[in-house]
Amino acid sequence: MIATIRGNLLFKSPNSIIVDVGGVGYQIFIPLSTFYRLPDKGEKIVINTYTHMTDDSIRLYGFLESEEKDIFLSLIGVSGIGPKLALCILSGIPPNDLVSAIKSRDIVRLHSIPGIGRKTAERLVLELRDKLIKRGTRNEERETRAGDSHYDDALSALINLGYRKDSAEKALRTALSQLNNASSVEEVIKESLKVLLKVK
Repeated sequence: MIATIRGNLLFKSPNSIIVDVGGVGYQIFIPLSTFYRLPDKGEKIVINTYTHMTDDSIRLYGFLESEEKDIFLSLIGVSGIGPKLALCILSGIPPNDLVSAIKSRDIVRLHSIPGIGRKTAERLVLELRDKLIKRGTRNEERETRAGDSHYDDALSALINLGYRKDSAEKALRTALSQLNNASSVEEVIKESLKVLLKVK
């Protein structure tokens, strides 16, 4: 499977682009959310791609942002939604708005997307809501941990002091958001303990 393509942008339109890679032009179908952020023709481009193969064709679907590709992959995992419809969905609503509508069970908003009937909108919520919520929670935790190198050491110290892991993690997230840039592990632990004592 072709995961990314890097080359010169030869052609662009609202629904597809052609990227020249070593003299070979790859046609890649795109959503409007990607089209609006494309560079000028002739410039370098790196695009995340999904390869869709059928008995009689091979099609590439492309996205400038990896998050768009992730949402696309989630959409085609829903029964009754293929790559073409998934691309239409991403062209009809910004990715962040789509995720918000699914999480909040906004059937009316989803039904307003061209090509999406009410039953399809309900199916999107039924099959994707819990997955998107779980993925969002995991992303928030990764961002918190990546944003502060003291996280693991402070978490270990709090657990050794007898606090449950889930309580310690919540306190750490709160402490780190309040401290912004902590200068030491000790400072993070001290702030986390303040949060835990308030909870008690």
